[in-house]
Amino acid sequence: MTSTINETASNPDEASPGPHEKVPGWRKLLSALGNRKTAYMLLFGFASGLPYTLLLSTLYAWMSDAKVDLETMGVFSLIGLAFAFKFLWSPLLDRIDLPVIKKLGHRKQWIVTAQFALAVILMIVSRLDPGGAIGLLSLLAGIGAFASATQDVVMDAWRVDVADEVATIDMLSTVYQLGWRTAVLVGGALALFLAERTSWPTVYALLGVLMGVIAFAAIFAPEPERTSASLTADDDALRELRHPGQLSPKVRGIALAIVGVLWAWALVTVGVFMVQSLSSDPEARPDSVKFIQNMGPIIVIATVVVPVIIAAVLENWRRKGKHVLTVAAEKKDALDGFVDQGYRALILPLAEFVGRLGWAVIIVLTLVLSYRFTDTVWGSFAYPFYLGELQYTKDEVAIASKFFGVGALMAGIALGGALFSFIGRMAVLFLGALTAALSNLLYADLALGGHTMEVVSNFTGFTTLVEWMGGDGRLAKLMVAIAGENLAGGLAGAALVAYLSSITAKGYSAVQYALLSSLTFLVGTLGRGALGQMIDEQGYYPVFILTTLLGFIAVVACIIEWVRQSRLGAKAGVVAAEA
Repeated sequence: MTSTINETASNPDEASPGPHEKVPGWRKLLSALGNRKTAYMLLFGFASGLPYTLLLSTLYAWMSDAKVDLETMGVFSLIGLAFAFKFLWSPLLDRIDLPVIKKLGHRKQWIVTAQFALAVILMIVSRLDPGGAIGLLSLLAGIGAFASATQDVVMDAWRVDVADEVATIDMLSTVYQLGWRTAVLVGGALALFLAERTSWPTVYALLGVLMGVIAFAAIFAPEPERTSASLTADDDALRELRHPGQLSPKVRGIALAIVGVLWAWALVTVGVFMVQSLSSDPEARPDSVKFIQNMGPIIVIATVVVPVIIAAVLENWRRKGKHVLTVAAEKKDALDGFVDQGYRALILPLAEFVGRLGWAVIIVLTLVLSYRFTDTVWGSFAYPFYLGELQYTKDEVAIASKFFGVGALMAGIALGGALFSFIGRMAVLFLGALTAALSNLLYADLALGGHTMEVVSNFTGFTTLVEWMGGDGRLAKLMVAIAGENLAGGLAGAALVAYLSSITAKGYSAVQYALLSSLTFLVGTLGRGALGQMIDEQGYYPVFILTTLLGFIAVVACIIEWVRQSRLGAKAGVVAAEA
């Protein structure tokens, strides 16, 4: 479910279609697979989804078999922060070339390197015991998450760069999602089936080899040209920062330094906590609940609130003509160039966003930070819940969660797209937040025995259908719960993609979208350690009730934002330009 945001390109005018826009038909899609660029986009989508699934989903099933406690799993899941903070190093990938490997091409050098690194990591992981080498496993998984997030950033750029009249950006984005969903099935359902019949080390070794084959094939992918015109335009935009009327280099440098230090501190703080937690005995590890209670709010303030305030102050100064250049300033040395690059890549898009929305940015950020909380905080504990608490087999979980569940997720996305035409974007956004929160009650029922799910399954005839196909009533009620939760998740994901696309500015859509989509995972990711400890101490039922209640923060934020947009009298898709 979390992949919906990451898979969709950021620019609503030039990139992939939102859920409310027309997606190419299947006949056109299949015929386009003969195109070399489209075929590689399918392969890259698979390469993006496979490590994400193996490191942030399937690995927890292996840990569950190895009797790793849930609090450790929750702390381990902090490696997902690599995807939440990938915007921090994304500007570097566009400016730095790797020695020797750069001959492959500006984009391919990073794609191939990241994929080979992931192949090696997966094969090393296959030789480890999660129960006895959790420290080394977490280190490798963290590096793997960094490599996976890196290839995602570059493949997003590759998709935009290679698009043409035949392999359009709409088509490439659609094929990319098809590849991603296929990887979810392979890295999830197929991996569970194979693990049931062989072993987890065998599964990870095989998929590591598969990743290596993909990396080798990527060497021969078409490489987009870096035209002199595009490089000149980028240089012109940097030079504009030193024109009269722009903030002085000193002020911009101080702002960049403050934000950089805060982001670096947050990453180091989380990293140190993760290392201490995973390298200590359970009795000696830090208290994850206290860490989240004490440091969680500070981390959010440091990485979101303070940068937003700084951006607001800078934009206010620029508009009022304070601390601005009166004459053009020449770039003196490499440090000036670094400040210009960093400011344009990270601070300027945020300043534009804050300047355009004004005080409404508080509402928007609250909505973005809370909207997918229930999904992101719960995802890491799904396998332990199915396999450990409910005692389903890997085959049953694969059928219910991956095959049936993925179908329900796609149905939710399609439903969201259809509803845009009838009730509007904000209504769908509200409905997605509400159903995503309430869907936690389905799992709360399972935690108590699943009596309500059983009644629903029997009443609708679904139990009979499952029994006819070789299952039983116990499997049927799990499938009903997963279907409801994934249907809600798909609807919420489609709504959020459309909303984020509507509030980004065309000139800064890539960075703004990356920042906003990253923030959707921040709070949930930080809360997993505390959630794991709560499950260990109190069981699953109270946790599902708590996540349901917390989900209503997003519901309230949706209502406030809906009222704000209604008062502006703006139509969906125009709000970003007029807010």
